[in-house]
Amino acid sequence: MAGLIPQTFIDDLLDRIDIVDVVDARVKLKKTGKNYSACCPFHEEKTPSFTVSPDKQFYYCFGCGASGTALGFVLEHDRLNFPDAVEELAKMAGLEVPREARNDSPRQQERKNLYQLLEKTDQFFRQQLRHSPARQHAVNYLQQRGLSGEIARDFGIGYAPPGWDNLLKAIGLTEEDKHLLAEGGMLIERPEDGRRYDRFRNRIMFPIRDTRGRVIGFGGRVLGDDKPKYLNSPETPVFHKGRELYGLYEARQAYRQLPRLLVVEGYMDVVALAQFDIRYGVATLGTACGEDHLTLAFKYTQEVVFCFDGDEAGRNAAKRALENSLGAMQDGRQVKFLFLPDGEDPDTLVRQVGADKFSNMVELAVPLEDFLFDSVADGIDIQSMEGRARLSKRAAPLLHKLPAGVFRELMFANLAQRTGLPMDTLMELVDTPEEKAPATNTQPASHQGSSQTFQPEAPAEHYHRLPPAQEQPPSYGDHADTSSNGVRREPAARPRAPQSSYRGPIKLPPSKLLCAIVLQHPELIPLTPEIPNIQNSQDPDLTLYVELLTFLKQRPNYSLPRILGHWRGSKGAAASDELAKLATVELLSDARQRAPYNAQQEYLDCLGRIENHLGKQKQRLEMEKLSSKNFNELSESEKQQIRQFYANQPPNRT
Repeated sequence: MAGLIPQTFIDDLLDRIDIVDVVDARVKLKKTGKNYSACCPFHEEKTPSFTVSPDKQFYYCFGCGASGTALGFVLEHDRLNFPDAVEELAKMAGLEVPREARNDSPRQQERKNLYQLLEKTDQFFRQQLRHSPARQHAVNYLQQRGLSGEIARDFGIGYAPPGWDNLLKAIGLTEEDKHLLAEGGMLIERPEDGRRYDRFRNRIMFPIRDTRGRVIGFGGRVLGDDKPKYLNSPETPVFHKGRELYGLYEARQAYRQLPRLLVVEGYMDVVALAQFDIRYGVATLGTACGEDHLTLAFKYTQEVVFCFDGDEAGRNAAKRALENSLGAMQDGRQVKFLFLPDGEDPDTLVRQVGADKFSNMVELAVPLEDFLFDSVADGIDIQSMEGRARLSKRAAPLLHKLPAGVFRELMFANLAQRTGLPMDTLMELVDTPEEKAPATNTQPASHQGSSQTFQPEAPAEHYHRLPPAQEQPPSYGDHADTSSNGVRREPAARPRAPQSSYRGPIKLPPSKLLCAIVLQHPELIPLTPEIPNIQNSQDPDLTLYVELLTFLKQRPNYSLPRILGHWRGSKGAAASDELAKLATVELLSDARQRAPYNAQQEYLDCLGRIENHLGKQKQRLEMEKLSSKNFNELSESEKQQIRQFYANQPPNRT
């Protein structure tokens, strides 16, 4: 019996082949120095960031982070399983793949036999759709639903004809086969007499595949009046409905890199969307989407969109999906919610509006953060103190389920902004769940513990201060202080800082402040005036700001999580984390303001100051260049520029 491929053979195979030949056969490479480059086959790009090193026999993409050996490349690019990828490389090297003999345990052998029998069952259902005398009813139904032969083939759609023992007679040739059919959920055994009969009768059949493409179960849609309308395979040694997503294997085959997964209710929704070339639809198998489903989904994409009816039942289901999603929300991941018009499902809606409009609806689905805060605020007057207290008590336990990371901090900061409570107070609500948090906070925020000083890395004069709070906590700096009578005094000993967060205004360089403001207020982008000096600046922070400005002009509807997700995907985790830190600083500061904070005025003022400063700096450099020349060699216009420049300078005071 075929066994494992020896590791020594794999090592020898990788030594014999050249990764350049493997990759170049699939992606046209160009010599760049000692390496080769191309546009990455694993994500869309216009400028090549994909590099192949013949010395290291390794590939790496600076855009999406894809990397590996020749074997890894074939696995990902050709979407093969491991043994097939080894076979493919062995063919290139003219080698035969050896196998280590091994004896499977009885349980492993039974699972293998079960997979083989389910594959035969799948072939039987497909043949019945083509050859059964009763097939016309099924064919008419599929045609009425607008399915093409290509889509039916891609999803392996078949037909279980009427009758009690069609499958049993065709495949259950031995007692062992009958046992496996029953074990795989294809037969039902009557307890009173032990007789077996087909589970699926007169139904359109949808094979359920695992991520390796193996058939592990079936779903059937009834064609007559029998109940239930949809019937799934029961739990078996190879099929666990709480861990599988229908259509995931087909979605992975359709895309080199999945843009997202759209979780819908039924098989026909998945298939109908694929008919309109929307091939990222998946369906749960009669259960709510749980943590195991999300863990599986996030292995292959960073964005999951739940699709629900817009009625009360749909929104209740969405809330359950929301709670199940919180534990999976690691940084860089996105969950969104798409609510359909009453009486519509993805199948009917995509036929009405077309693929483009439906895809646009998916793009504009409600982000998790918006749906969460809208849900917990339902029925609450958040303008009142009592309402904000109720909001914090509802939301804080949900946010506590989020895994540690930037997204969790941003969500708590968002809650702080909505409730007016300081971050450390909100964290106390979830860090000590056994204590009942008071409904309202009777003490001013400034008296809830000392605060630590925010220490800038550059001199204070180079920093811009956000709008000051009406009350500021005492600052314990290392600098000497001056008493009211002007006598200099030595700094007092720094008291031990308690476990609390800084709640005062936060200082940022103006260039970083620009980035922070547009991250939290992208709606300000259209108000940006002409800023030629900023756009031509080589300052790294201003370069980042201009990049954000260009990006958000093209994508005005992007929220902060989507911006961070895009940054992580295109520029890597480090760049995304730095961006998130900027956003968090601005959000925390905004949330802690007691005086009204005008973000628009702050943004325009900051732009004006920087643009004016850069303009003066540029003019000064030009004057220094002109002043270094012989005055008599200057043109009249250059002389006039020098006179005007010095005429506008303030007089020196001694």
